Amino acid sequence: MNQITTPQSDYSLEDFTLKDADGPAPLPCRPFFELLDDAAQTFADCPCLEFLGKRSTYRDIAALVNRAAKGFQMSGVRKGVRVGLFLPNTPYFVICYFAILKAGGTVVSFNPLYTERELKQQIDDSGVETMVTLDLADLYAKLAQTGLKRIIVCSMAAILPFPKNWLFPIVKRNELATIPRDDRTTLFHALIANDGHPDPVVIDAMEDVAVLQYTGGATGMPKGVLLTHANLCANTEQFFLWFPEIQPGQERILGVLPLFHVFAMTAVMNLGIRLGAEIILLPRFNLDEVMQAIHRKKPTLFPAVPPLYTAINLHKNLRKFTLSSIRICFSGGAPLPIQVKRRFEASTGCTLVEGYGLSEASPVVTINPLHGVDKPSSIGLPIFDTMIKIVSLDDSKRTLPAGMKGEICVRGPQVMTGYWNQPRGTAEALVDGWLHTGDVGYMDEEGYVFIVDRAKDLILIDGLTLYPRNIEEMIYLHPAVAECVVLGAPDEVQGQAVKVYVRVIDGQTMTQKELRIFLKDKLSPIEIPKIIEFRKELPRNLIGNLSRKDLLEEMKNTDAAPPAPPGDDPAGGR
Repeated sequence: MNQITTPQSDYSLEDFTLKDADGPAPLPCRPFFELLDDAAQTFADCPCLEFLGKRSTYRDIAALVNRAAKGFQMSGVRKGVRVGLFLPNTPYFVICYFAILKAGGTVVSFNPLYTERELKQQIDDSGVETMVTLDLADLYAKLAQTGLKRIIVCSMAAILPFPKNWLFPIVKRNELATIPRDDRTTLFHALIANDGHPDPVVIDAMEDVAVLQYTGGATGMPKGVLLTHANLCANTEQFFLWFPEIQPGQERILGVLPLFHVFAMTAVMNLGIRLGAEIILLPRFNLDEVMQAIHRKKPTLFPAVPPLYTAINLHKNLRKFTLSSIRICFSGGAPLPIQVKRRFEASTGCTLVEGYGLSEASPVVTINPLHGVDKPSSIGLPIFDTMIKIVSLDDSKRTLPAGMKGEICVRGPQVMTGYWNQPRGTAEALVDGWLHTGDVGYMDEEGYVFIVDRAKDLILIDGLTLYPRNIEEMIYLHPAVAECVVLGAPDEVQGQAVKVYVRVIDGQTMTQKELRIFLKDKLSPIEIPKIIEFRKELPRNLIGNLSRKDLLEEMKNTDAAPPAPPGDDPAGGR
């Protein structure tokens, strides 16, 4: 079993051990809504949220949380009741998230881009009867067709600064929903029309579920992950303690990642509040708006996913923006190609650290040290109070030594208690206190972890196992490649063949033959893609990462075509 081991140069083991005067200090274990209560006391007059030009202090947000919590209680929310958030990044998400917890309920986040089918499926599975949303037609119309007992509708205009707040209903009137006046519908301003003194709720932090977080469904149907108050407390503190350079009360964190996703929930919202930081919320992803937000609002911390860093690298007017305010960037949600990391750091002067996590671990498991040894392609070291072991893919009871590839298993206070209504899935994922991630990787002698691929993504050719991520890393070295995804395509002779989908940088061109020649001295002959398909766009998942799942589904639903010959078909960017 490997516990935290550290590089010899910049860190000692003591740097990764929580201590107080009497010995190791435990991570906090308490009702998670106290995180905001503490921030409101310490940073009362500091800005908490900035949304499209309107700022709210920690005092303001805490007061709204208390009033919303009382409103939820008056509407029947108590321990065990699950309440849904069907919201983009807005102050309402933060307010209602903490208010539901303070009322004793459990938060269930929904992707605002869900289709009606996906929405109904998650509502039915979670048992949510109350949902919070905006008064926008494209959101409310989806909910109106469901069997929800209560819909709480929030006014978009009310969270905008003057004069946007009174112009919005006029300019955007065609985008606003017609809200019925009935027993099913409650307006947010009616929900908070109370004295702001919710009834105290006794929370068992180790047992009571704070968040029912649905996975992305990359390997099948999304599963509801049960995260307790203690899980969230631990992971927020683990993340906070990893970066001693962060200055509470003085940071600004850019929130472009959707808060309904577990990475943004922790790396943007929860970390931001733990820091007493100003959280700059963007309601949607637009690259130019992101660049303008960095340029004008000067965030100091920037959590994002690899495709966003790629987009910034390739922005045609990159030099026109000042990005120097950003000191630390966190990358998660998908593998970070080393070329993307190096180019981003060279362009911005910001340190970009890659981490690894999954919904089942709240989600953060490993992070690279900010000033330690920078090992290419590593996902870092286990964070505080976290253990990692690598087990054999053939025998999960056999722990492998350093350097050998196997399944990554995690143990720590951030690991879920199980899956919602899935005892079999829980038993398969949690074995003797260890979370079996389904990801393949290895740990080196110094404790750094390297992820190779998901077990279900491995490519098998004539009995040999190939790792898509390794092939992708080599393809990214080509200067004309913007993005790529490698999959195993069906092959009648070898079982599978290496297939790559490539998006070329705008204004550049490439042929299949050129790419294969480029890879000749970087990959073995069996790893060089047999099928190369150029695309102007590649599908993305809900947080903007490239979607392997969509490409696999597309491949499954089309007749297997014979592999394209290594010809000279050119592909170019737009």
